[in-house]
Amino acid sequence: METARNPDRTSVFLVDNGSLRPGATLNLRRVAAALGERTGMPVEARSLLHSNKVPAEELDGVPASTLGPAATWRAEEGITDMVVLPFFFGPSRALSGYLPERLGEVQAAHPGVRVRVASPLIDLQAPTDLRLARILRDGVAEQLRQLPAGSKPAVVLADHGSPIPEVTAVRNVLAGQLATLLEDQVRSVTPASMERREGDEYRFNEPLLENLLDEPGFNQGPVIVSMLFLSPGKHAGEGGDVVTICTEAESRNPGLETRITRLAGEHDGILAILADRLEEAIRGERYLLDLPAHGA
Repeated sequence: METARNPDRTSVFLVDNGSLRPGATLNLRRVAAALGERTGMPVEARSLLHSNKVPAEELDGVPASTLGPAATWRAEEGITDMVVLPFFFGPSRALSGYLPERLGEVQAAHPGVRVRVASPLIDLQAPTDLRLARILRDGVAEQLRQLPAGSKPAVVLADHGSPIPEVTAVRNVLAGQLATLLEDQVRSVTPASMERREGDEYRFNEPLLENLLDEPGFNQGPVIVSMLFLSPGKHAGEGGDVVTICTEAESRNPGLETRITRLAGEHDGILAILADRLEEAIRGERYLLDLPAHGA
């Protein structure tokens, strides 16, 4: 099996899309530190965009930098192998488009650097893996325990929404897995997106959460919103868009009671999945992209 060419000259980056909210960067750093302890490899938390604009005083005094500059710094220090570990559920365009373009700029200046991008958390071409569905189940179970005995609420698995169907397919597969794990504890499990782009070509994101919560079967009684989000930010977490959508739905439907789970990325079980994705990429078993050194 293939291993990294220069183990002592390898950098590992845990990468998310980035947010202007400090909570996202702080969570990414928490996960990176825990993953480093688990694997025995230093793991740097770097976003693709935005996080470098967050004031350092909101990040425990430690300023954030994005992946591009961080990769350049490591190349200048003599690093020749880089592994990018996506903190993404599926194959976002940020991974297939922006990321290789940005890393290509680093390689142009440092042609001896090889970059391998690990698979995202869910790889639909790999053998079935129920670990993320179990994380979601744990979040729903926490809310079920707070309901009266015998309650069978509807569950909505909510994600952000994506311009590419491959990411929405991940949402839909997870909804099916979650329904199987919950069995008869709930009335139903339905996938929904927080938002979508205009146009019929993006209808695969439907239903939208705000519309679903007005429909019969979802506009009365308890409804558990299972959060397919990794970190708190503009959309998820306290004061985020999902909370606003649920609050407004409750105001339109007086009998509705929404209960929002904790975020999937705040569950410690995410570390085992990330550790496996990292090991698969380093050993060359499974990965999303391999950007060889120029001339290699």
